[in-house]
Amino acid sequence: MSAVIDPSLVPFSQDPASPGGESFALVAGAPGRALAFGPDGVVDRASFEAEVRALAVTLPAAQYAVNLCENRYRFLVALCAVALRGQGNLLPPSRAPAVVDDVLARYPDSYCIGDLALDPLPPRYLRLPTELPRDAGEALTAQTAALLAIGFTSGSTGQPKPNAKTWQAFRTSTAQNLIALGDLLRADEVTYLVATVPPQHMYGMEMSVLLPLLGPVAVHANRPFFPGDVALALADAPTPPLLVTTPVHLRALVESGVELPPLAGIVSATAPLPVELAVAAETRYGCEVREVFGSTETCVFARRRTAREAAWTPLPGVRICPQPDGTAIHAPHLAEPVVLADLMEVEADGRFVVRGRAADLLEIAGKRASLGDLTRKLLAIEGVLDGAMFQLDAADAFGVRRIAALVVAPTLDEASILQALRQSIDPVFLPRPLRRVDALPRNETGKLPRHAVEAMLRDAE
Repeated sequence: MSAVIDPSLVPFSQDPASPGGESFALVAGAPGRALAFGPDGVVDRASFEAEVRALAVTLPAAQYAVNLCENRYRFLVALCAVALRGQGNLLPPSRAPAVVDDVLARYPDSYCIGDLALDPLPPRYLRLPTELPRDAGEALTAQTAALLAIGFTSGSTGQPKPNAKTWQAFRTSTAQNLIALGDLLRADEVTYLVATVPPQHMYGMEMSVLLPLLGPVAVHANRPFFPGDVALALADAPTPPLLVTTPVHLRALVESGVELPPLAGIVSATAPLPVELAVAAETRYGCEVREVFGSTETCVFARRRTAREAAWTPLPGVRICPQPDGTAIHAPHLAEPVVLADLMEVEADGRFVVRGRAADLLEIAGKRASLGDLTRKLLAIEGVLDGAMFQLDAADAFGVRRIAALVVAPTLDEASILQALRQSIDPVFLPRPLRRVDALPRNETGKLPRHAVEAMLRDAE
């Protein structure tokens, strides 16, 4: 016997004049449309909605839920069940206990929901059952003005900052993303998609959660990480799939030598994609590598084919407005312009080139450089596998904030790395200290949280 959802739990009114805005279908497409897939087959829209209904009635009363699901399909079910209860999804930048505790402290009227036996167990943790029950009922609807999620910045430049997103904002940005992917998607058919980025990250949310919900896309239920696992997930797709990934994961794939099945294309974001890597991936896999530009604050707003072009093409309706402290982004899905720290140069045709970030610009002893360019020169040294330059917060005895570096280079010592750097950068920008480490503390999307970098430097010293 199917459970009955108490109407008081369902916040989505069918009245367009209600304060929540207009009502719309929570999931796009026909009931039999593929929404997810995996080694066990395909899950259609009707089955997905049945599991969302059943989960919604079991959720505790609260204002927010911290969505910690690892499995992408279960993340989708939890996301929509939480929304069905009129609660907001909190999407922390990682599942690290300290990060989760920080989010819970900011939003005390909340609980955690996940699909793993986490250790340590997060406070107020609801674990999804192994078998998700199902409830029959009418197609689910949502209201455009309702809050769906609060995403947090990665913390690469400081404390993670919250960014609230409504259904309407996500519907508009998803329509933009469908334009950004354009000819990589199958015409009049479902496109199968595999993603290596976590769904809690805004890029993962946009490309692997909202596209299946609101567009003609079916997503792989799992989140493969290692090259062999990525190849197996791609092989589950009945037609050539789209791979959504990051530069870190893409480099690991190219260098692994693992064979992949035919692809519809590759999408990359979260960090600048090196031209050499884009060319290598296109050559190896015989498909286009399309890089998208966005942030937690803005969502995706531009695209380019990195192997062939340096300039970014804004999506329809997007305006790029440089200003002294960065660049203002105007977009249809943004309620107001968002100012990014990136310094952009707009060309006559509206396309733009990124020249760096305001926070990356350095001035020492009257000389100027950028952290991004210094890091690129560090990575160009033969034998350096990974590395990062950053400016210390504390000033030295002369009032100068020095540059430091963490480097992964098993075959080199610190002195030889510094000697190689002297060939390409001014001595005032040589990193002091420079420390070799086994691996950089990158998060799941390949970014380097500032606190983790500083902690590693302290430990290395």
